[in-house]
Order: sequence, then C-alpha cells, then structure tokens
Amino acid sequence: MLRFGLRQEGSYPEVYVRYSVIHKEQTREKLLESSGVMAKEQGFSTIGVDGLMKAIGLSGGAFYSHFSSKDELFGAIVERELSNSLRRLSAEGDQDRLKLKRCLKQYLSMAHVENPHKGCALPALGAEIARADQAVRLNAERWLCQLQQAWAHTLGSESLAWATLSQCIGALVVARMMSTVQIQQKVLDASHDFLVRQIDAQEAGE
Repeated sequence: MLRFGLRQEGSYPEVYVRYSVIHKEQTREKLLESSGVMAKEQGFSTIGVDGLMKAIGLSGGAFYSHFSSKDELFGAIVERELSNSLRRLSAEGDQDRLKLKRCLKQYLSMAHVENPHKGCALPALGAEIARADQAVRLNAERWLCQLQQAWAHTLGSESLAWATLSQCIGALVVARMMSTVQIQQKVLDASHDFLVRQIDAQEAGE
C-alpha cells in the first residue's frame, strides 16, 4: 500500500512516498515465499542475500529491513514451509486411512520428485535443518511431531506413523538422487506399496 503526499515548491510538485507497515509485511511475505521456492530447488546455503533479494526485484541492502541475518530467514522459511506441509499432509485434521493412502500416493509421485519447489520442504531441506541451530531444529521437531500425531491418530499406531513419515521423506531423497526415471519410479512404487501393506496389516490386526 502506497501513500502519496503532494507539496508544491514553485510550480513543481514533489511526490513523497511512504511505505506503510502493510507494504513492508507484503514484501516480507513475498521474500519468504520466493526464498522458500529457491531453497527447495537449489539449497538455501548456496544462495546469497543479493540473489534472494534480486528474485523479488529488490537490492541486497533491503534484506536487513526484514531479517537480521540469513539464519533468521531460514528459521522463518522452515516455520512457513512445515506449517504448510502439516496442513496439506494431515488434511487439516479431517483424515481417515483412505485419505491418507491417497496422500501417500501423491507424495510418492514423479510429480513431487520433479517439482521440489512445489512440494514438501522436508526432503529438500532436511539436511540443512539438521545443520541449523537448535532453535530451528526444535521448531522443525514441533511441526514433525504434530504431523506424526495426526497420522498416529489416523493409523492407530505411534510407531507406524513415524515409520510412514520417515519412509516418505527418505524415498523422495533417494528418488531425487537417481538420474534414471525408471529407477526413480521403482523407488517410489516400492515405498508406496510397502507402506500400504503396513497400513492394511495394521487395520486387519485391530
């Protein structure tokens, strides 16, 4: 939101532009969204402040009016991305086994492998989160535990929820490491089929 004030000095108007708090918040959100996409595609540590700001059409110096450091930005990206993942993967608390199986099918897909910028941040940023400071790791742990609890409620098993979560993330990492599409698909199919069998066995044993 821009506010304009006009002042006459002789015959020449001068335009004074003041960026409002709302505009600053919008810019911060734009930076967060853009940086999250770039981090998931390229890795966060490989991108400098100038590159992050250039992506949204601003100079590197403007960065520090929004974040005190790259580490602070990374913490905000983790918060934003994992909250989005929780909302999508837990179906916002309204999930049964059938919905969870559909969710796993979408997660363990070639579309997810080929489009990291649109997908879950955990396979893309997990290694960088592991190397981050304790505050970032604690925040990531909080969101992961919430997702695990949502899946445990659906599956009726704490351990199966952890195993399913870990298998999904690991399968995406391994598939993205492969250069051959056929092998990528085999990794995804094997992981999906294994998890579905485990879920079905859990349900049959109840």
